[in-house]
Amino acid sequence: MPNGLSYNRFGITVSKKIGKAVKRNKIRRRIYEAFRRYEPLLKPGFDIVIVARASAFDAKFDHYCKYIGAMLKKAGLFSEENIKK
Repeated sequence: MPNGLSYNRFGITVSKKIGKAVKRNKIRRRIYEAFRRYEPLLKPGFDIVIVARASAFDAKFDHYCKYIGAMLKKAGLFSEENIKK
């Protein structure tokens, strides 16, 4: 969603159904690190929320990066000069 600000805000939600705090926090850390790699390439002014699923715990870090990159591309959040690269 556009937020009308000059920067992006990012949120992650992981349900308690996935597991205890250690497991949920590990998923959050992986998602945030994967997102951080794409952040400089994004258009400013959006709120981005990711909802983790149970399969996220067993996924490799490369899968996090590919999946988040694909979601951001599908949402059209990459800035124009970064798409051409």
